[in-house]
Amino acid sequence: MQKLTNPSLLLLRNEEELTGQHILVINHQRDGFLSELKQLDPQATISAFSYDFAAHQTATKIAGINSYVSHSLPALNDLDLIIYYYPKSKPEAQMMFDNIRALCSDKTRLLVVGENKGGVKSAEKQLQDKCEAHYKLDSAKHCILYEFAQLQPEAHFDIASYQQTFTIAVAGQQFEAVSVPGVFNHGKLDVGTKLLLENLELPAHGSMLDFGCGAGVIATFVLNQSPKIRFSCLDVNALALYACEQTLTLNGHGAELVLSDGLKQLKGRFDAIISNPPFHTGLKTDYDIAEGFIQGAAAHMSKGAQLHIVANSFLKYPPLIEARFGHCDTQVKNTKFAVYRARLN
Repeated sequence: MQKLTNPSLLLLRNEEELTGQHILVINHQRDGFLSELKQLDPQATISAFSYDFAAHQTATKIAGINSYVSHSLPALNDLDLIIYYYPKSKPEAQMMFDNIRALCSDKTRLLVVGENKGGVKSAEKQLQDKCEAHYKLDSAKHCILYEFAQLQPEAHFDIASYQQTFTIAVAGQQFEAVSVPGVFNHGKLDVGTKLLLENLELPAHGSMLDFGCGAGVIATFVLNQSPKIRFSCLDVNALALYACEQTLTLNGHGAELVLSDGLKQLKGRFDAIISNPPFHTGLKTDYDIAEGFIQGAAAHMSKGAQLHIVANSFLKYPPLIEARFGHCDTQVKNTKFAVYRARLN
C-alpha cells in the first residue's frame, strides 16, 4: 500500500473531526487513509466513492469499507460526515458539490481537503453561498482542510444536465461529441488525438480497442468510417465511459464499454489497439499506466494486429515499444506529439 498522501495526513492530524455513524469518503487516495479511518471509527458505517475504478478496486480490499464506482453518488441515507478530496478539475468539483447537496441533510458535515496547487481554495468560493457556515480547519504540507455545515439541499442531481456537446472536425469528418466535467480534455478535441486521427490507417472490419477512450472521439471517428468494426472502449474513469456512451449513441453507434484498471478487466483479442494513453495520476506525472499498457497490449492482440499510440514527444515511448514488439515506426512527430505504430508478428 502506498504511503499516506499529504491531504490524508492533514485529515488524520484532525482525527477528532473524523467521527460519525455514517461516513462517506469521496475521491479517496490510493493510500492507507480508509484503513486508518476504519480504525478510528470501528462502529461507523464507512462508504467510499470514486469515479476511478483503480481507486475503487483498492477500497474493496479494505475490511469494513463499502466501495462504489459510478458517474454519480449512490443513494446513501443518514450521512452525518462526508469527506471530499478536492480534484484537479474545478468544474468536476462543482458537479460533485451539487451531487453532495442532493444527498445530504442539514445534519451532514462536509470536510473538503486538497493541495493548494490543486486548487482547493476554490472550494470556499464554490460553496460559500450554499451553506450556513464554513471554516478553514487546518493547513499544513501545502494542503488545506475546510469544513462546510448545513449545506443547502439540492432537490435532484442528474449528470445529464452537466453534459456539454461540442463539434469535432478532423481528417475530413465532422461530428458531435459529448463530455462531462472530469473527462480528459473536457469539451474540446485534444491536440494529440487530432494528430493521431489525421495519421490513422485502419482496416474496414475486425475488432478494435481504444485504451483510455475518454469521451469516445476515437471510437466515433473510426465507426463513422468503418461501421462494421467491432469496437471496445476502455477507461479507468466512470465519467469517461458515461461520456463515451453518450457520444456513441448521439452518432448512432454502439461499442463494448469496459471499466478497467489498466488492462486487468479486459478480455479477448483485437486486430488493432489505439490509444492516447494517460501519463498523469492526479497532479503527478506517472508513466506506469502507459508502460503497463505497452507491456500488456500484445496479450490482447491477434497475430498481425497493429498498435497505434500518440504521446507527448518528450516521453520515451519508442524504446518501450521496441522492447515489446521488436520495432517502432514513427508515423509523424512535431514539437509536442508523436504518433507511433507497431505490428505484432
